[in-house]
Amino acid sequence: MENEKPMLSWQRADIEQRIGFRGAKYTDVNLWVTLIIGGVLLGLFYAILAFLIPETWLATQFLKRQGAGAKLIPFLIAFFATWAIGILFVKWQKLCLQRKALNIEVVPASRDFVLSATTAPAVLKHIYQCIDNPSHFVLMNRIERALANLRNIGRVSDVIDMLQSQAQNDEDQMESSYTIVRGFIWCVPVLGFIGTVLGLSYAMENFGGVLATGAGVEDLKTNLTAVTGGLSTAFETTLQGLTAALFIQLVLTGLKKKEEQFLDDCKEYCHANIVSRLRLIHLDDDVVTSEG
Repeated sequence: MENEKPMLSWQRADIEQRIGFRGAKYTDVNLWVTLIIGGVLLGLFYAILAFLIPETWLATQFLKRQGAGAKLIPFLIAFFATWAIGILFVKWQKLCLQRKALNIEVVPASRDFVLSATTAPAVLKHIYQCIDNPSHFVLMNRIERALANLRNIGRVSDVIDMLQSQAQNDEDQMESSYTIVRGFIWCVPVLGFIGTVLGLSYAMENFGGVLATGAGVEDLKTNLTAVTGGLSTAFETTLQGLTAALFIQLVLTGLKKKEEQFLDDCKEYCHANIVSRLRLIHLDDDVVTSEG
């Protein structure tokens, strides 16, 4: 049994571990991995614009605009947007791996099985045989912590409190893992507004130059083309930033909902397989009692 490969291996299945980077905790991400994925997505995006749809409105927005920040601001918007998508993609992959732990039966299916300080070591041994490192999995880390300390806990309620405390820690970990993406959601529209300011500044500068020349009506019409181009750039960068931020927010909301559901499933799993099976043996009189 000990020589068999575990049913679930974080070392082999974690997306960051597979490509040679150190895997982050639970569904958190390694920023270098996500930066590389974001860079690949960014290059793919610009390649599509340049070679597949070069004459479209979208390609014009990112490749052919003239003026202050006309190309830099859209590039930065695309850079942070693709990086955010890379983060969310890796988190989704890691969440799928975490959910696989829900399919593992940590205690015997028999209704007569009692989980106590006496039987806890056997359950822990079974967990170690099924998973290469339980501490890398949200669910198994909760169970391992509870069972490893079961002998030193005086009441069933204390075990339950430990599981609840760990569940709260996991929720806090989940919330903090979205901090960088939330920062990007704030950053992207701000870049759009900066592009608007630069575009308006460019347009007003050109407009002042046109008036200073004292040119005739026909020359004035020709020179005003640059002015309107600056105005167009000004408002289109805002559109790019808001659209990218909206898309990222929608993806984040959907993924966060799935992760919250996973944490709820972990609570239900612990209640059904751990809390409901708990029995504590009083060593002074060898009487088996049930609390809670």
